Amino acid sequence: MTPVTDLSDLPPAWSGRRALAWPGVPLLVALALWAYAVRHTDVSRLDDYGLVTALHPAFWAGLAVLTTGFWFTVRDPRRPGAWAAAYVLGLLVMERVTQAVVYPTPLYAWAWKHEAVIDHLLTAGGLQTADQVGDMAVYDQWPGFFAAQAALLRLLGVDSVAMFMAWWPLVSSLMLLLPLLLIYRTFTEDRRLIWTAVWLFYVANWVGQDYFSPQSVAYALHVGVLALVLRRFGRSAVRGGRPRQAVWTVVLIVMVVAIVISHQLTPGMLVVCLLALCLSRRYRDWVPVVTTVVIFLAWCLTAALPFLSAAMPDMIRSVGDVGANVETGYGATPTGTGAIATSWAARLLSASVLLLAAVGVLRQRVLRHRARPLLLIAAAPLPMFAASSYGSEMIFRVLLFMLPGAAFFAAAALLPKVRTLAADAAAKEAGSRQAAPVQARRRGLGTWVGLAALLGGTLAFVPAYSGKDRINYFPPQEVALVRQLFDQAPDGSLVVAANRNYPLAYASYWSVDHYWFLDDARSHVDRIVENPAGTLASDMAGVERPARAYFLLTQGQLANSEMNGQLDHAQLSRIQKSVAASPRFQLVAENSAGWLYVLKQTGGAER
Repeated sequence: MTPVTDLSDLPPAWSGRRALAWPGVPLLVALALWAYAVRHTDVSRLDDYGLVTALHPAFWAGLAVLTTGFWFTVRDPRRPGAWAAAYVLGLLVMERVTQAVVYPTPLYAWAWKHEAVIDHLLTAGGLQTADQVGDMAVYDQWPGFFAAQAALLRLLGVDSVAMFMAWWPLVSSLMLLLPLLLIYRTFTEDRRLIWTAVWLFYVANWVGQDYFSPQSVAYALHVGVLALVLRRFGRSAVRGGRPRQAVWTVVLIVMVVAIVISHQLTPGMLVVCLLALCLSRRYRDWVPVVTTVVIFLAWCLTAALPFLSAAMPDMIRSVGDVGANVETGYGATPTGTGAIATSWAARLLSASVLLLAAVGVLRQRVLRHRARPLLLIAAAPLPMFAASSYGSEMIFRVLLFMLPGAAFFAAAALLPKVRTLAADAAAKEAGSRQAAPVQARRRGLGTWVGLAALLGGTLAFVPAYSGKDRINYFPPQEVALVRQLFDQAPDGSLVVAANRNYPLAYASYWSVDHYWFLDDARSHVDRIVENPAGTLASDMAGVERPARAYFLLTQGQLANSEMNGQLDHAQLSRIQKSVAASPRFQLVAENSAGWLYVLKQTGGAER
């Protein structure tokens, strides 16, 4: 199949270096404004809008300049494609590097959790069973990402992944760039469509799975497998010769194995996408899907069997329970003006991209036919709503896996109608030149409408992606306080906290127990609120010497509880004051980010 090439409105080529170089001006201005903004952004006191209100106004000006410069550059076929690439890289800097620069410590409690898993893998020297590390054994049953990071640590000779964890969103985003370009170039040679789709993909990818996690690498490999299948497993590719096809099959196997041993959900999403491609006559090749299913089942029936055996009953019960994927409730409901506003920004951003994709499908008849495999890939993850709730996160993961196809058709909605060269020649023969002034006016209006849509989506990314940074950011004082706890906690100790939203929450998880009381039944949480010190002391009893029982309350826990509809500031303050006033607790350490108490011991055990 010949890629779609839209040359219907190519103007005469320019000459001269100034004409070729002017796109660099808005790009440099945008990056200069960004650099100024990050130097003058104060994140010491974040409110419920996260980074949105903390950012210096120059950031927003720079993002607007960058988007405008990109739009007029990418729409002009006279400009070299390198300028569009430069603008996309500038977007990644402003989107994914800002947090790494303005925050002195890495974001996300889950990223810190993954650091602990890598530390444990290096300490233990191998995989562990559930009897040894409890629920955390699931990470040992999907160790690909962690084993690779442990090897990278040893290769670099550094002590901890925390040294580069903050920069991982940029790394994982860059890993996606090449496979995205390969996918889009499979269906079109129009640089405007390709780079606008890439831009929209990054703008709509607010879900937050680009942080230091197995999902980030598995997702990049997932998109890479799709690119490989679309380019090397179609009918035209198969006709190229079986020896070459065997090489690509080996590459496919390596990539699928890396996905399967690293993440639980991504192989399932890959299978449904590959099955969807088989609905297209051009990609009715069963080698990729059969290969993926065989490798996936082999891993599930061997290394991952202990976890799946325990989890299978709940997984089976969740099949068909679509409501569980979108429900909210205690601990999962955005609370407060800032949390609600940023939540709606994310929803509207995703809804807008999906709506644009629908418009693109309806409007671009040529693409609807030529790029049908991308349409199938975009729709394939939808049935996963009924397969599992995935901790009530399935809706976000479905959106993530729909993006490569959805972004392509959304970009098509913003650009002039795509026509084949034959259709363009036929239109000219029919006297379409008489309609040129009308078409020019339409293109002019479309330019500004498209710019407005692109600018709105790009600006909406910031609250969608960074609006919850009050939850996700842990200041150095909080890191120091938690580190002090685990530096002194003897083996067998118990750490009690409101929730797990603090750095190093899983440090020494193989030797220290944890209890997060907000994960408990609401009735027990109410008892803690009513009689904090007495109830917590009872919960912490039974820890024998030399182990100790600690109570930790930090800034991250407070933010997570308040913004997710658990306990409010007054209730959490009451708990802290009750513990502080109780003779059964002793203050170990405190700073501006939290408090650390230990339950006093009497005799051989706690009472």
